Amino acid sequence: MISLTNRSLHQGWTFTRIGGGGEDVVKEGEWLGVQEFPTTVHVELLKQGKIPDPFIGLNEWEVQWIGEASWSFKTRFDVTEEELAKPNADLVFEGLDTFAAVSLNGTEILKADNQFITHRVPVKNLLKTADNELKIDFESAFRKGREIEKRYKKLGLWNGDSSRLYVRKAGYNYGWDWGPVLMTVGPWKPISLETYSARITDIDIRVNIADNFDAKVDVNFTLSVNDPVVASISIKNPAGIRVIGRPDTPVQGQTLINFGFSKGAYDLWWPVGYGDQPLYTAEIVVTDGQGKVLDKREQKFGFRRAAVVQDKLIDQEGRTFLFEINGIRIFCGGSNWIPADSFLTTMTRDRYRKWLQLLVDGNQNMIRIWGGGIYEADDFYELADELGILVWQDFMFGCGQYPAHDSLLESIEVEAEQNVKRLRHHPSVVIFAGNNEDYQIAESLNLELDYNDETSDFRKTNFPARHIYERLLPSVVERYSNIHYHRSSPYSGFGKPTTDKQYGDLHQWNVWHGSQEPWHNWDILAGRFVSEFGMEGYPDIRTVDYWLGGNKAERFPQSRYVARTMNNHNKADGFERRLELYLVENFKHAFDLESYVYYTQIMQAETLASAYRLWRRNWKGKGREYTAGALVWQINDCWPVTSWAIVDYFLRPKPAYFTIKRELRPFTVGMTRKEKKTFPDELSAASFIIETVLNVWGTNSTLQEKQATLEVAAFDLHSEWTEKWTKDVVLAPNAATELYSGELPGQPKRTKGSEVPKTIIVSARLLDVNSGAVLGRYSNWPEPFKYITFPDVNDLGLEIAVQPEGESVSLSTKKPIKGIVLDVTDEPEKEVQWGDQAVDLVPGDPQVVSAVGLGGRGVKARFLGDGTA
Repeated sequence: MISLTNRSLHQGWTFTRIGGGGEDVVKEGEWLGVQEFPTTVHVELLKQGKIPDPFIGLNEWEVQWIGEASWSFKTRFDVTEEELAKPNADLVFEGLDTFAAVSLNGTEILKADNQFITHRVPVKNLLKTADNELKIDFESAFRKGREIEKRYKKLGLWNGDSSRLYVRKAGYNYGWDWGPVLMTVGPWKPISLETYSARITDIDIRVNIADNFDAKVDVNFTLSVNDPVVASISIKNPAGIRVIGRPDTPVQGQTLINFGFSKGAYDLWWPVGYGDQPLYTAEIVVTDGQGKVLDKREQKFGFRRAAVVQDKLIDQEGRTFLFEINGIRIFCGGSNWIPADSFLTTMTRDRYRKWLQLLVDGNQNMIRIWGGGIYEADDFYELADELGILVWQDFMFGCGQYPAHDSLLESIEVEAEQNVKRLRHHPSVVIFAGNNEDYQIAESLNLELDYNDETSDFRKTNFPARHIYERLLPSVVERYSNIHYHRSSPYSGFGKPTTDKQYGDLHQWNVWHGSQEPWHNWDILAGRFVSEFGMEGYPDIRTVDYWLGGNKAERFPQSRYVARTMNNHNKADGFERRLELYLVENFKHAFDLESYVYYTQIMQAETLASAYRLWRRNWKGKGREYTAGALVWQINDCWPVTSWAIVDYFLRPKPAYFTIKRELRPFTVGMTRKEKKTFPDELSAASFIIETVLNVWGTNSTLQEKQATLEVAAFDLHSEWTEKWTKDVVLAPNAATELYSGELPGQPKRTKGSEVPKTIIVSARLLDVNSGAVLGRYSNWPEPFKYITFPDVNDLGLEIAVQPEGESVSLSTKKPIKGIVLDVTDEPEKEVQWGDQAVDLVPGDPQVVSAVGLGGRGVKARFLGDGTA
């Protein structure tokens, strides 16, 4: 039995409103019972039916008063004589959202002002055996923030109210261009009473792996203790078997124990797709002179070596920005992560697992935790460790000209120390970045920003947050971890602005935002590591119907009526113009809601797949890692909305999820067609020749070369002409390999502007030389698609057959078909987990799509040229 006791105080809580609006919902002094703890006010009022669901219709605006009111929570608890007999008794508050005054038995014990900080308060002298009252009064973070801002000044930002820059609270609560304004408030993390005579206050495990892969494990721990004690330290393997240890070591205060492992005596932790994810455990047991256990702690960790490599390149200017894990350079294909709910206390380990499993199932190996949300729950990082997902962790600063006065810096330093210490032992966490886009804000506002200045006191400039990102945060990361620190995302370094495509990481928003480039230009928009890019697409029609709440008058893309529901569920500036810009440039499309959902989803799927395909081509081997990663904005949503997410709030993947999944397979094949125009007479513009050049390449993310057969088939959409050829190829390991360059089959040279090119579709497949299995496939169509005259649907020969087991569907065709999206014909509420979507189909290459939950029901399909546009 352990002497230290930790008891959660999650029972008997009530809450009430203090001042502000909402008198018709909660009367001042009316204490309501808390149904679940930890919690926040919106969640409790929703459970009691006192407010409408903010995720439906325009209800978001019916609950704004909650964030501007003050609230009080209280509970009563008893303490045992045994607990009181301990020399130490602490109340531990893991997270209070956000401005809180805490009292125990009428005495104020804590003033909190940072959502991201854990507080430990000694309270032994205030406790009694029976009927202790714990009370927490929360001020409105919104009003308090504006009050602080008034004391200083307004500062520049993108998204949300400018007062958020002065408040250490999740920025997305203030509203973002994909999220609602829902200012949460309350005890959002556990509260506990801890009593002890000795306590392990900190464990710091550093794994250092040498070039020859001998490893050293430093276990550094700190005790809070008055009397001499001894500690036993053990390292256990993933099976729980002790492999090394140090028994009964006299300790007091801070203690460092070293363990050595030779190569082969331990197993490395690898990202998904490169090996296993073994997790070891360090166990520390502290005992007194009589052998009584005073405290015991376990900490999981992994053996892995991680580095961010910024080397000079061969044949191109600039430097790499790549991740090397255990000596292997990794192409990082992944996503950005925002908080998965506007109400964080509703998140469970199971929901986190479903999200991260979607990432792995989609062949993604990295996720970036964006700086406008939260340092995620322990569950998130533990699951990332288990699944082999690399984590890029931003500090919580996003899109703003943040202040840096002394009191704020003190709070930020505690926040940074606590979260670096909490996250440093996770093998999944491979980088800390100082913020999201704050240097871009500084560039856009022409703030004082000399990238070559490394010595000034930046607090005296109009961009004082440089002190946070270049002094405070790197110092904390260096003191408390071995994890790489990067000043921002994006950040180029080497004196370059954030838009430089040859250094650092890049947020490439010139598709959708910025210059609104065609997505076909992704190849010339590439950076060394593209940590943000995206395209909007509507979510599943079921998700749209959810937020409409049965209001059929609003069931169309544009809002004609007073409700404007659709507009409220797309927060992006100018979204109607931008969606339609990309739609009208590329598609003939219809405007009924089902069609608009389909066409925006196909547009998103084509846009994002193209980016991964073209950028992965730039991963050409050591010294030629011209693009080393692509993280789509974003994988998830925090509420039901039209956004850049590739999976919606209800975990329903959009077609883009599947096209990205295909582009991140271990083996892929890609193609481009480019028109080459030459002038035989350099003095004449009337005489020319247009040739269409086809380029084909393959990628291989494995560490061994791969022999394969390249099969290329070309089809004329409007005749029976076809051509097919094969070629034996070798795919270089961990690289892209160019496979073919030549004329597009079946496309005659053109000499007049009035000559319309033939509609030639080219399908390429990589086949395993032994089994003939399809390793990767891709169909290249002429674009923009709006110029294509599609055959009559009855002439396609499309066959959709539900397989005998009822859980898969076979697809075949006599004519090429673009962008098949499947759904059930009846009982739409019984949803199907599709194995693929946005499928391109060509003759002679039937495909089978898994359909878990189909249960033999009928299947319908949408595709380009299906007769609806």
